Amino acid sequence: MSSPVWFVKLLEKFFPQRFLLAKATRVSTVGKVVDRLLFEGDDIFYLPKDGAIAVNHVIDPPEEVVLPSQVVEHFIRQANYHWIMNFCICRESEKCEHYPIEYGCLFLGEAALGINPKFGRPVTKEEALDYARRCREAGLVHMIGRNKLDTVWLHIGPGSKLLTICNCCPCCCLWRVLPHIAPHIGAKIARMPGVAVSVTDRCIACGTCAEGTCFVDAIRLDDGRAVIGEQCRGCGRCVEVCPQKAIELTVSDGRFVQEAIQRISPLVNLS
Repeated sequence: MSSPVWFVKLLEKFFPQRFLLAKATRVSTVGKVVDRLLFEGDDIFYLPKDGAIAVNHVIDPPEEVVLPSQVVEHFIRQANYHWIMNFCICRESEKCEHYPIEYGCLFLGEAALGINPKFGRPVTKEEALDYARRCREAGLVHMIGRNKLDTVWLHIGPGSKLLTICNCCPCCCLWRVLPHIAPHIGAKIARMPGVAVSVTDRCIACGTCAEGTCFVDAIRLDDGRAVIGEQCRGCGRCVEVCPQKAIELTVSDGRFVQEAIQRISPLVNLS
């Protein structure tokens, strides 16, 4: 039986306390239990925003343009089942004023058919592709992968038949807990293969990138310059907000989309 409305409303009330639970996972026994119950078998990564990649630095010839959004589009076309949530539980819980609350997760796979129909609706491939595009245009960042947490709070399964595509804002995203959660759990939410983010000499340490831009608080100012730490998940938001265009996001080669697809494909059966 799928999760009832009252249960989801209860989760929303407790959502602001997620940082406390995240910190508790650093206690070994708590971390092991939470990992097994909510994150076992997970592999998820942020997709950089298409406009953030310095494409010409890494792809030759330039007409062979590949974009992170193509990972999402690949799995939408591959899947036989598509489900759009009519709300984002994170933004609704936080009463987000900056990004559309009605743009929730896009779920792919047969398990999505078990979601409470009061939470969303099944859609066609074409509708799913259009929805993903609108989410990007609204400034949201895709996060894609197998996420056991979704099977738990929605009370559906099996996890092997559910692929999650989150559409995240920086202010309300669940994964703002990453700086606080146990490292072995946080490592399951990763950077897209091949992505690198760097600060150039154009940086004047204005601090724009460090002011609520990063999902995981990976940016700090040090000795008159922005510094991006290892915890960076490569979403590319800092690239977009930098007024000096001093931050660059590059990929190692033009195969990064295919590598991402190959990493996700064995995790979920979408037929």
